Amino acid sequence: MLKLFKNFRVYAPEDLGIKDVLVADGRIAEIADNIPEPQGLTSLQVISGEGRILMPGFIDGHVHILGGGGEGGPATRTPEITLSEITRWGVTTVIGVLGTDGTTRSLESLITKAKALELEGITTYCYTGAYEVPTPTITKNVRDDVILIEKFIGVGEVAISDHRSSMPSLAELGRLAMEARVGGLLGGKAGIAHFHVGPGEEGINPLFDLLAQSDVPIQNLLPTHMARSKMLLDQGVCLAKMGGHMDITAGSKATEAILYCLKEGAPLERITISSDGNGSLPRFDEKGNYIGLGVGSVETVYRNFVELVQAGLSISEALHIVGHNQARFFGWADQKGSIKAGADADILIMDENLQIDQVWAKGRKMVDKGRPIVFGTFEKP
Repeated sequence: MLKLFKNFRVYAPEDLGIKDVLVADGRIAEIADNIPEPQGLTSLQVISGEGRILMPGFIDGHVHILGGGGEGGPATRTPEITLSEITRWGVTTVIGVLGTDGTTRSLESLITKAKALELEGITTYCYTGAYEVPTPTITKNVRDDVILIEKFIGVGEVAISDHRSSMPSLAELGRLAMEARVGGLLGGKAGIAHFHVGPGEEGINPLFDLLAQSDVPIQNLLPTHMARSKMLLDQGVCLAKMGGHMDITAGSKATEAILYCLKEGAPLERITISSDGNGSLPRFDEKGNYIGLGVGSVETVYRNFVELVQAGLSISEALHIVGHNQARFFGWADQKGSIKAGADADILIMDENLQIDQVWAKGRKMVDKGRPIVFGTFEKP
């Protein structure tokens, strides 16, 4: 079916003004003024856009699609995410991670869950590995996983500066990063080494040491949870100014953290945001004892997008942080994170108050009037 989006204010992410967008076979076919309706087609669907905004769907680069956590024991393992938990907040592409628990959760299950979500309607990718080093793989190493297994785009989230990490040496971190890079080169992927950064005093100093003492390219490293402290934010600004990237975990601290980084001179195009969605958010006391648990939500990316615009960023600038930068960083700029001819028809429609109205994933409407209309196989509508 052809879909013709008429008279929308289009952010591609740049502001294109009032445009029409034609979608065919799940992709954007044309963007122009006053695209005429094809005649004689019974399969044409026209969506009117007066007073509404059309933009690319969000990309969430760090989601525990299989569930996460367990730091408080088996009963605190969060469950698998459902399709509508993702789409209702404007997210059309996710990257799945394992996290702390690479024992009771497997990479085989992670890939299978990613495939299930893709069959249900969105786009999914994954990282091989988990917190620990040596990190789990499906083949004999990270490089071969990235080369041979379609879903894997790199390794992560490998934990540093955290009491739950395996305290990897610089040589071990370098080996993982280079295996991901070479796997990416040979597999036609980004080959990213994605690092969980805990509250430890070192912060991302291990990554700075890695860059100083090895040939690991800075563009292959992506630290996340960088809003934990001012020290980490300052380190992230330094990394971004060097040509690297930093990922901020969405939530109550994220908007202020992003504005601080921009004020300190971090290039906008080197900052991304992700939800840590469906992962456990354990709380520990000063002695490292477990004292409580929360659960991350994909919703936080949308909430921070709105807050960033309310705080003075343009819609275009905010869209870079929630999708466009991710697409460019992971090598998907031709397909994701933009409204342009040839890209996947991942479309988010909001009203003038930035309330979500519709979400389309690869040309299929997933959310209408702010409510999911397509559900996962075992969800109850």
